[in-house]
Amino acid sequence: MKIDHIAIWTNQLEELRSFYMKYFGANSNEKYFNPTKKFSSYFLSFDEGCSIEIMEMPEIPDSKNDVHKQFIGLIHFAVNVGSNSEVDRLTEVLRNDGFKIIGEPRTTGDGCYESVILDPDKNRVEIVA
Repeated sequence: MKIDHIAIWTNQLEELRSFYMKYFGANSNEKYFNPTKKFSSYFLSFDEGCSIEIMEMPEIPDSKNDVHKQFIGLIHFAVNVGSNSEVDRLTEVLRNDGFKIIGEPRTTGDGCYESVILDPDKNRVEIVA
């Protein structure tokens, strides 16, 4: 078995799509739109591994979770960029482009080299090698 995709609600569908395409090399399908539900979505795929479904629908409320605190439920997902130097490089690019870095590049206790950033919707994304 394998994880096929994760899904993220957003209220800025095009911005989130552009973010993952620009910084993580995601490929996107054509926009799906259901006029009855006013539901729109894209599937973002990568060279390998699971994809991300980003979804937008007017009635979905903003999260009330504090992005700087841990909470029960899905807390982050990780994108492997292949090397420590690429973790460093991409983290700096994102910082310079105004994105919040909430975990500076480091080697964790389990030996993983990572940084943690917030995407445009303040979802935690680990950039790992």
